Amino acid sequence: MKFLYVTDTHIRGTTPKNRLDVYVDTLKEKLVEVVDLANEEQVDLILHGGDVFDRPDLSPNVVGQFAKIFMKANMPIYVVAGNHDTFGHNPETISRTMLGLMDSFGVMTIIDQNNPVLIENDGLRIQISGQPYHYDLDQRDPKLDYYPANMTEADILIHIVHSMLVEKALPEGVPHTIIDHIWGTTADILFTGHFHGGFGIKERNGKYICNPGALARVNNHWSEISRMPKVVIGEVKGRDISLKEVTIKCACLGEEVLDRTFLEKAVHQEEKLHSFVQQVKESSRFQSLNMSDIILEIASLKNVEEKVKQEALRRMTVIEEVWKEEDYE
Repeated sequence: MKFLYVTDTHIRGTTPKNRLDVYVDTLKEKLVEVVDLANEEQVDLILHGGDVFDRPDLSPNVVGQFAKIFMKANMPIYVVAGNHDTFGHNPETISRTMLGLMDSFGVMTIIDQNNPVLIENDGLRIQISGQPYHYDLDQRDPKLDYYPANMTEADILIHIVHSMLVEKALPEGVPHTIIDHIWGTTADILFTGHFHGGFGIKERNGKYICNPGALARVNNHWSEISRMPKVVIGEVKGRDISLKEVTIKCACLGEEVLDRTFLEKAVHQEEKLHSFVQQVKESSRFQSLNMSDIILEIASLKNVEEKVKQEALRRMTVIEEVWKEEDYE
């Protein structure tokens, strides 16, 4: 069985402010190349690691344009939901999203975490399972997310997780899992997404863990400027597994499409916000427990720029919108 793996396409209808090109046109060109490559390589299926879309309620017009590209694939497309594909990072909302619509129309198939896909080819049984992004991912027992059960008596297990799987520890407070901690996985091939930088193809004792990195480059961090978008072509013959990365030919160099000036401004803004947070922590008495009121009170007592105050309020609003009623209380 032969397959192509791609992740984090982040389809959207507008151009991020740090891009110098027309993002939609660039992404269309990349996806056309990906689908053409899959057809030329005559793969049996395409696997997608999640964050197909940059938001769950994207414009139907934009979704339709990209659906036409996916529909040119001569093979089925299987996907797991990423954090951008659902509302409130909740996989249970998938039926109300544009990814759910793509699944309903048969453009691609969402892998049910409780009902893996079984592919049989020339006597070989391959199980494809998936774990969508959820709030507890990388914060609970990794066996619940990275160790799939062989539910189909398959010969080979391929498992896809939209998670923050990385090579080295990240700063405290950022949920993540380290690759070296999960080599005991029951999967023969473990694909991940979410971490846009990727880490390539890792192999140990015949098992593979892989993240080629995001197809899209939506921020202008140095790591994004220096890397080139890639996909993986994989093949399974009996118990033999081979994976290779393929660089997207139409992708421009990072410095040609990513603008660093916005990043420099963002760093300055983050420094101001950090200072503001420190002011909040230093204050212990408030007339109200409402976060917006606290922010306004601190801003009135300290010399805080209006832009910083408004950004703090905006971020708080974003968080409150995804809280359930009991969480807000």
